Amino acid sequence: MSSRTVIRGGLVITASDEIHADVLIEDGRIAALAASGTAAAEAWTAERTIDATGKYVIPGGVDAHTHMELPFGGTFASDTFETGTRAAAWGGTTTIVDFAVQSVGHSLREGLDAWHAKAEGNCAIDYGFHMIVSDVNQETLKEMDLLVEEGVTSFKQFMAYPGVFYSDDGQILRAMQRSAENGGLIMMHAENGIAIDVLVEQALARGETDPRYHGEVRKALLEAEATHRAIKLAQVAGAPLYVVHVSAMEAVAELARARDEGLNVFGETCPQYLFLSTDNLAEPDFEGSKYVCSTPLRPKEHQAHLWKGLRTNDLQVVSTDHCPFCFVGQKELGRGDFSKIPNGLPGVENRMDLLHQAVVDGHISRRRWIEIACATPARMFGMYPKKGTIAPGADADVVIYDPQAEQLVSAETHHMNVDYSAYEGKRLTGRVETVLSRGELVITEREYTGHAGHGTYTPRSTCQYLN
Repeated sequence: MSSRTVIRGGLVITASDEIHADVLIEDGRIAALAASGTAAAEAWTAERTIDATGKYVIPGGVDAHTHMELPFGGTFASDTFETGTRAAAWGGTTTIVDFAVQSVGHSLREGLDAWHAKAEGNCAIDYGFHMIVSDVNQETLKEMDLLVEEGVTSFKQFMAYPGVFYSDDGQILRAMQRSAENGGLIMMHAENGIAIDVLVEQALARGETDPRYHGEVRKALLEAEATHRAIKLAQVAGAPLYVVHVSAMEAVAELARARDEGLNVFGETCPQYLFLSTDNLAEPDFEGSKYVCSTPLRPKEHQAHLWKGLRTNDLQVVSTDHCPFCFVGQKELGRGDFSKIPNGLPGVENRMDLLHQAVVDGHISRRRWIEIACATPARMFGMYPKKGTIAPGADADVVIYDPQAEQLVSAETHHMNVDYSAYEGKRLTGRVETVLSRGELVITEREYTGHAGHGTYTPRSTCQYLN
């Protein structure tokens, strides 16, 4: 049975165009666009018509950096694939790329299989995987080739977290050399973890145990140094590089310099670095622990540099690094020792709305909003034009967005499985109204009408930006 939906009267916004158009959806894909009110559009018939008058019609968001059910610091991220993808849909995101984890002493395949088992049948929206490489050896390097062939085309390494995820420069270089050959993309957590561990030890010895010291020991200069080092290693290997969760102006400067030299170097930032700061980490009564993530929040003056980087394309993507831990019972593990606070913030539900607020505030244009939240992440990770745009042949991942609606962000009303909001009490203009995933209604006029298991695994091609 063929199924057809028409979305009428909205302003269709993609990374490249804004056009008052009707959208025809057939069998889960975009079939056609036609200017509203024209004979072509009026001739369409469908079982379902959605009135988008006065609304935006935008591609579903692509969040290329989430951590559902991630084991960390003796506990687990509080969102499952079921709760996390449902919350993503509420926030207008229709595809996530999560991180499968290789444990030291185990194969990439074991890690990937474990994450497939967590996600399969549980997701409300489509999903893909990156692979965290924690143990570089000859077998791992061979496995990287096999994973690229089957659609896991990006590999994350850590210059931070010695003894957990950490890779030394030699391991990083080997993985980058392999990526240069197999077309994979290395994603780097760029912080000098060896030096940070020294500063952590010294701070705790001085009795500096509060959450704010998490930000003070993870210095911006150590993010910049690691970013510089990762760029140079990638240059030696002849490999592309994607630096995740860039938070510091000094790190943005390293990326800008590399890009000016014509290198295939890319940068991602996250809403927390654009909207929050060390002021939050310093909140009294251990409230600052809610804002502990790595890279850490920076002083407010860094924000202007991140916005500028997004406007000049020295930063290309805004992802969430969604990795929620409840305040009660999880963040509290670090009372009396900031180094034991699980690192991560909830945000998968807030990203599209926060970035629309940035449009309202004049930081970015509407098309840039769609570019950094939908189109570029889809291209960066080999899913475009299936994901990230509204065009004939694309998956019908479509959001009807009300740009006038006002909302108050709160843990009382969000759908993430976590007991606080990082943006509690923030007033935003703009809100998701209806969400379709492959033509199926997941959110219908602010009601959840999706179900676990609708979301399917999406194999990816290689990065679409490489020279």
